[in-house]
Amino acid sequence: MIKIDIPNGPELNLTYLVLDLNGTLAVDGALLPGVAARIASLSERLEIFLLTANTHGGGAETARKLGIQFTQLAPGPGGAQKERFVQELGSEAVIAVGNGANDAPMLKTAALGIVVNGAEGAAPSAILSADIYAPNILDALDLLLHPDRLRATLRP
Repeated sequence: MIKIDIPNGPELNLTYLVLDLNGTLAVDGALLPGVAARIASLSERLEIFLLTANTHGGGAETARKLGIQFTQLAPGPGGAQKERFVQELGSEAVIAVGNGANDAPMLKTAALGIVVNGAEGAAPSAILSADIYAPNILDALDLLLHPDRLRATLRP
């Protein structure tokens, strides 16, 4: 669990990390350097899920290599599926990280939504739905590894 006591704000008790794959952890299906080590560190404190439409395939293998749970979305619009997944976990305990328009609903619903920008860019709807914008996935994961950074960013 990651606890974040935001001065003049809520206390967050975060148990789950829900991650998008392509555009977030990977580019063109290839996992970005540095992600695996950070995920390994975070898995000691959080239950981690890879939630993806699996555009490039390989999602299940990526999750296996990272030692995290894999869920492939059903065909069709993914935004509602991702939002429902976060709600079923208990949105008040979820950190969601993504970059695409189909990530916007889960970013908005999660207790903490982090949008990342990378080679695929970040959809405006995802940016507006997130609590935090990170320039890349490594910086986003580092925020979770160093929660005092989040306190400063989320302070009203």
